[in-house]
Amino acid sequence: MVASSIEYIVRRLWQMVPTMLGVVVLVFVLFNWVGGDPAYILAGKMSNPEQIANIRVQLGVDQPYYVQLWIFIKQIATFDFGASWSTGETVSSIMTSRLGPSLTVLIPLTVLETFFGIALALGIAFVRGSLTDRLVMIACTVGMSISILVYIIVFQYGFAYQMGLFPVQGWGDTFGENLLRYSMLPILIGLAVSIAPTLRLFRSFVLDEVNQDYVRTARAKGLSERRIMWVHVLRNAAIPIITYVMSNLPSLLIGAFLLERFFGIPGIGREVINAVERSDFPVIKAITVYVAIATMAFNLLTDLIYQAVDPRVQLK
Repeated sequence: MVASSIEYIVRRLWQMVPTMLGVVVLVFVLFNWVGGDPAYILAGKMSNPEQIANIRVQLGVDQPYYVQLWIFIKQIATFDFGASWSTGETVSSIMTSRLGPSLTVLIPLTVLETFFGIALALGIAFVRGSLTDRLVMIACTVGMSISILVYIIVFQYGFAYQMGLFPVQGWGDTFGENLLRYSMLPILIGLAVSIAPTLRLFRSFVLDEVNQDYVRTARAKGLSERRIMWVHVLRNAAIPIITYVMSNLPSLLIGAFLLERFFGIPGIGREVINAVERSDFPVIKAITVYVAIATMAFNLLTDLIYQAVDPRVQLK
């Protein structure tokens, strides 16, 4: 089993190479041919041809495209994307300093969203087809119809400004202070926004399993409904749940930019917005590549978790 898993991992890692090359070429083409000349952007409106030429030399964009592509590949291989065009800070230090605040919010949010989504989905499955089930689905639809901006404004004004239960915004110097003080309200808002679509999706996963033959067999054997739900149904519904959670992890880093922006959290999402506003291509390139790598890595990890959850899954 261990040997086959290692063989599978090695094979998948090799398969990632052409995929990554395709991502690299696509990113390079988009930023060099579609994104425009960064020298004109950085030089501003009040510039002359000499200033633009000097900026092009400093950025290395005066080199032939194949040289620029090779430089980009070396940057990815060494995880050294140079310095930010707008701040002069190295991209690697930007990534390492911004990753911690993002994870401080996103990891607890993902754990809580998954836990409550599973628990509520199983609870709804007990009363499926009833008035309670319908009311919960209506509430989920209403919740999904409300913009995250409304949640942010209402929660920030009500819980932070009026009640004073949380800081309106800010970020501290220690992990404990950030987790227990500054990130609590963003996590609460993220949970309020995400629980409705998560519950609807997990409910469908659970109900698909409830109607399977093995559930009827378990009931015929006299097993309690609670044991059927929490042991048999949940284990089989875990595969699509894992797929959903793991596929969302890389995009969460970018998707939380509104929370980071409104609450002054110095995370990856806010850094992306700042980089776009400043046309800071090195930062945008680095984040794009890192998200692509994280997506492929989480897909591999998902397959390994499949086998751990269900030994019937074969890694091929």
